[in-house]
Amino acid sequence: MISNRESAKRSRMRRQKHLDDLTGQITHLRYENNQILTNMSIVTHLYMNVESENSVLRAQMSELNHRLQALIDIINSMNSIGDGFEGDFDDYDHMISGNYNDDFLYHWSLTHVSQPIMASPDVFMC
Repeated sequence: MISNRESAKRSRMRRQKHLDDLTGQITHLRYENNQILTNMSIVTHLYMNVESENSVLRAQMSELNHRLQALIDIINSMNSIGDGFEGDFDDYDHMISGNYNDDFLYHWSLTHVSQPIMASPDVFMC
C-alpha cells in the first residue's frame, strides 16, 4: 500500500513536470510566433515601400520614354524638312549651333528637357 502511494506520488510528479514543460514550451513558442509576426510586419512594410518606389520609377521611365520618342519625332521631322540642314541631326551640338534657316525649329533647342519629373510614392498608395 505504501509502495502504491509512492508510485502514485511519483506518477503525479512526472505528470506535473510534463505539464510544466509543456507550459514552458507554449510560452517559448508564443514568443517565437510574436517575433516572426513582427519580422513579417517589418518585411511587409519594406516591401510596400519598394513597390511604391518601383511604381514611381516605372512612371518616370514611361515619361522619359515618351519624351525620348517625342524628341526622336522632332529630329525626324527636322531631318525630313531638309531645307537649310546639312546631313542628319545625330549630333545635338550640330542642331543647337544654328545651322538651319527655319525660326520655328530654333525653339526646339531641347532646353526644357532638363526639367525634373516629379512623382511621389504617395500617389500610388491605396
